[in-house]
Amino acid sequence: MARPAPEAVGDIALLGTGTIGASWATYFLARGFSVTAWDPAPDTAGRLRAFIDAAWPAMERLGLGPGADPARVRVVDEPEQAVDGAVFVQENAPEELALKRDLYARVDPVLTADAVMASSSSGLLISALQEGFRNGARFVVGHPFNPPHLVPLVEVVGGDATDPEAVDWAVAFYNAHGKRAIKVEREVPGHIANRLQAALCREAFHLLLSGTASAADIDTAVSHGPGLRWSFMGPFLTFHLAGGEGGVRAAFAQFGPPMEDWWADFGTPHLDSDAIETMTRAVDEMLAGRSLPALAAERDARLLGVLAGREAPSPSSDEG
Repeated sequence: MARPAPEAVGDIALLGTGTIGASWATYFLARGFSVTAWDPAPDTAGRLRAFIDAAWPAMERLGLGPGADPARVRVVDEPEQAVDGAVFVQENAPEELALKRDLYARVDPVLTADAVMASSSSGLLISALQEGFRNGARFVVGHPFNPPHLVPLVEVVGGDATDPEAVDWAVAFYNAHGKRAIKVEREVPGHIANRLQAALCREAFHLLLSGTASAADIDTAVSHGPGLRWSFMGPFLTFHLAGGEGGVRAAFAQFGPPMEDWWADFGTPHLDSDAIETMTRAVDEMLAGRSLPALAAERDARLLGVLAGREAPSPSSDEG
């Protein structure tokens, strides 16, 4: 069977329907796909249905694709059934190498000759996941940012044995269906976005543990400062603007030396039991009794506002 063009795929196979998998299912349904899903947990169908129903109003607000229907999801008993005949598979098993490889061993023999399977893995290397499998040349990482039904980013990574055409096809597939996919040129643990996130967390944790500021004030410093710019512009263009008329070269001349001094002063926190206890208490104080579902609902509502703002027309560069 020849693989169709990325924009012509009509059915998705989904392996794993936990937090990430259920969010992916919602997204694919909203884009007009049919979804065949599998998960070993009890009452998969009920939990998945509840997630989709709760998230569907947000998908309607963002705009549904042709044929979008929350009922076009089917839950099967075995992973082999889910992938049988599928052109594209989104795998969302827990972040454990052995567990994922056991799952791959089950589905590899029944994958079609042109199927692309993308793992939502946030840190595992696809080279380790694909090794030894018949269809490993078409295994890639397709790592979303949580929650996938709202956040556009997908990081696509190929491994040692991956056919470059499979990577390019996966990037084109995600982009053809409303995602903002990027290609990671070299495998590194954590890919790109999580490494950047981890770098920020490292210094945020250090600032709290060293008594520099409270957790609430550190979060405010990010969300009400650089985080506002980061929602539409990354560090390179932000740095370029910081240089004024001279652009990025001037920014390096002015801010480079002090930045290197800051780097030398950055902390290296150790996540021992005392540090974890300190940070847990700080988060509990910030929550002020709010539940995890309430916090997630607040996050999703604010994300919808940010996404709506990103769609607003920007000033044309030739207006004046």
